[in-house]
Amino acid sequence: MKKLILLLILTAPYGTSAHSGRTNSEGCHSDKKRNEYHCHRRKSKPTSSASNIVQFVPKSLAVSSLVYNRKDWPHWVDADNDCQDARAEILIRDSKSPVKFKRNKPCNVSWGEWIDPYTAQTFYKASDIDIDHIVPLSHAHEMGAEYWTREQRREFANDFENLLAVEDNANQSKGGQPPQEWMPLNKSYHCTYIKKWKYIKNKYALKKSVAEKAFINNETLRNSCSDQGK
Repeated sequence: MKKLILLLILTAPYGTSAHSGRTNSEGCHSDKKRNEYHCHRRKSKPTSSASNIVQFVPKSLAVSSLVYNRKDWPHWVDADNDCQDARAEILIRDSKSPVKFKRNKPCNVSWGEWIDPYTAQTFYKASDIDIDHIVPLSHAHEMGAEYWTREQRREFANDFENLLAVEDNANQSKGGQPPQEWMPLNKSYHCTYIKKWKYIKNKYALKKSVAEKAFINNETLRNSCSDQGK
């Protein structure tokens, strides 16, 4: 009997999962005593629900890209490499007289003559002028551009058709507001403003809110613009 018990004790390790040698990253190893290569089942590492979400959401739709950040919209780029960026190009385009450039920065406009369409006032110092996005970047983001690539956002942010030289305070008062929340003080520019707004929204297939459509299609505004067109 003692011999039988001793034999069972000596042979027991070979009937279990015990092994000699270390396992690799997959839980496998070469067992020299058994002269075989085998793997053990490894416990899967727990993953958080957040990491699972990031793993399956395309990069273009990652949460970080869905939150508006002005830095995600490269603007005032020099698309034609003539040293004048988009801001300078619009200042030159909208000035009623030849512009002057800074002596130490010959590509930057310093003086000109701008009639701000939002206030109907005239300004001569470029530092008093902002370049307004008729359809603001933040508004575009809310109306479908949150899914755009960085390249699409760059194109929109530097589209000359969506840019206008205006007085800086008027631009700041507008912010990212749509027409139903903000309109230029210069009422004679209202129809032109709405026309440009609608054109840009349609050009980039941006969504229109119910309030926005109601305001633009308001009978009083439409009649006023129709009268101006006669």
